[in-house]
Amino acid sequence: MDLFDLSGRVAVITGGNGGLGLGMARGLVKSGANVAIWARNEAKNAKALLEVRSFGTAEAVAIPCDVAEEADVEAAMAKTLEIFGRVDVCFANAGISGAGTAIPDMTVEGWDRTLAVNARGPALTYKYVTRHMIERARNGDPGGKLIVTSSGQSIMGVNRSSDYAASKAAVNGLTRGAAFELARYQITANALLFGYYETDITAKADPKFAAWMEKRIPLRRPGDHEGLEGLAVFFASPHSDYITGQCLPVDGGLCIS
Repeated sequence: MDLFDLSGRVAVITGGNGGLGLGMARGLVKSGANVAIWARNEAKNAKALLEVRSFGTAEAVAIPCDVAEEADVEAAMAKTLEIFGRVDVCFANAGISGAGTAIPDMTVEGWDRTLAVNARGPALTYKYVTRHMIERARNGDPGGKLIVTSSGQSIMGVNRSSDYAASKAAVNGLTRGAAFELARYQITANALLFGYYETDITAKADPKFAAWMEKRIPLRRPGDHEGLEGLAVFFASPHSDYITGQCLPVDGGLCIS
């Protein structure tokens, strides 16, 4: 028996067309889960679908969605249910890097945009996903998984990143609140506090930042995207059913350095 067979399960991954989200999508499809990618860039969506569909017989779709816009999230959820009929797992992964300004230089516009995508986005995603999960539970089919992409910056300080850190600290709080509130429906909620991974976001950073980070990471390297596949499968599987309300660093030891 395959301990991590996800056949018949349906996962939503926001921002699943690249970076961490695409790594998660690959693992879920390889394990048999049907996957709905919600993301804004339709060209990247199409490219991601070609990749994940090559890994098995599980079905994958991409739905255009800006998670900061409630109408988009509501429509994406309706479309997902129209296609698959249910959602068992939600990876609220979509996010942006933040404005990159020092505290004295921050603007209302920059702050609000970062919080809109990184904090409001997961909250809105959970709003519509959990409505479905709760209805299912009331009809005798309880259970569901909520996993949000947080960051080590939510518990550590980095220069010119206060808006990003605040947005990720917000989803840590969302995770704990959701875990407590939704436990009665056997819905779990956890946050993954990722450290330094090479993504489109980190590619925009000063190269000196990457070198500095690698010196601080006890394992002396960025995170590997292949490892994201098994991580996603574990949190989507029944083997993580007794883990909820946790904010787990996935950072090569960075948070203890």
